[in-house]
Formats: sequence, C-alpha cells, structure tokens
Amino acid sequence: MTVMVLTACPSGVKGDLSRWLLEIAPGVFVGRISARLRERLWARVISMLRDGRAIMVYSARNEQHFSFEVFQPDWKVVDCDGIELIKRPRGTDDATLTGVKQKGWSSASKRHKARRYSS
Repeated sequence: MTVMVLTACPSGVKGDLSRWLLEIAPGVFVGRISARLRERLWARVISMLRDGRAIMVYSARNEQHFSFEVFQPDWKVVDCDGIELIKRPRGTDDATLTGVKQKGWSSASKRHKARRYSS
C-alpha cells in the first residue's frame, strides 16, 4: 500500500498520480503499486513540485512495516535504532512554515497589553 500526501502541487502531477492511485481527499493519493512504479512516480513528483510538500508512506519489510520519503527542505528522515522518524529542526512550528504570525507579537499589541496592565 502506498500513500502520497501533496500540498501545492501542479495539476499535471495530480493527473499522473490519478492514473495509478486513487485520490481520496484533496492532495491525498492511495493505492497498491510496484516498487519500480513507486520510485518513478516519486521522482516525477519531486521534479515537478516547487513550493509545496510531499510525503510518501509505503509498505516495507522492516520493524515498522512501513517506510516513508519526505520532500521538504527543512524536514529529514532519520534512522533512530532501526526506526525511521521525521526530524523537524528546532524552532520551526506551523506558523513559521506557513508564514503566519501568532497574535500578540506586533508592537501595537504590546502597547495595548502595557496599557491594560498598567491601570
């Protein structure tokens, strides 16, 4: 079984994946394909994907019974005593990945909080 999750992918990639896999939700593809086809599809996804992320999980003969590939500049797959994990660098969270700042960090909000607590 192979599962691919894509964000911000071009329609050409979705067309190629929908030929071999079933799209069960926007950007989520599931199916049973051979290892050779899986590697070729993954290479195509990586070559076409510019801004988005791609994660592929597939069946494997290891302790976890699955393995995965990640295409994102700051996430990495690491082997931790025979168990594969996704390493996310320190200091990154969803707000920094999406570019959205948390509320309360602007200078206006700091002044507002200072006025509220001073009286």
